[in-house]
Amino acid sequence: MDRAKKAESIEELKSVFAESGSVVVAQYSGMTFVEMADLRLRLRKEGAVLRVFKNRLAQKALDGSVGEAGDALFKFPTVLAYANDPVTAAKISAQYAKENDKFKIVGGIMDGTVLNADGVKALATLPSLDELRGKLIGLLQAPATKVAGVLQAPAAQLARVFNAYATKETA
Repeated sequence: MDRAKKAESIEELKSVFAESGSVVVAQYSGMTFVEMADLRLRLRKEGAVLRVFKNRLAQKALDGSVGEAGDALFKFPTVLAYANDPVTAAKISAQYAKENDKFKIVGGIMDGTVLNADGVKALATLPSLDELRGKLIGLLQAPATKVAGVLQAPAAQLARVFNAYATKETA
């Protein structure tokens, strides 16, 4: 790899670390091409990306911003999973790590903070951004639905009374 490609990779990694919600760092030693393709497909379906970078380039891209703990993540052959949503990459990676013992989560980086493997697994248990938005909208709509039901109840009772008088008169 020549200097221009290395510099381009470092810039790409800097943008990944800066713009992604979270970056999951995992070991993939012993995985087959089919297993990697399956993981890539799962991540891609949810809007996440799986990429392999050289450890040295990742350390240069971090440029010591996360300290020695960040550099310690990149000691073995590693793969990076990342997405804009902080939970997506962690959730899919943790699920895949349960299914495939060759894929081991080492840690992660979120907002300039280094997470250990347990931190990434804890992040994976959180609801995704879309799920949180759905819950919030449901909470906001619930009072409006209740108000509409309360306002509609007297009119419905009045209609039932009129209907009872109408059926009584015809009988």
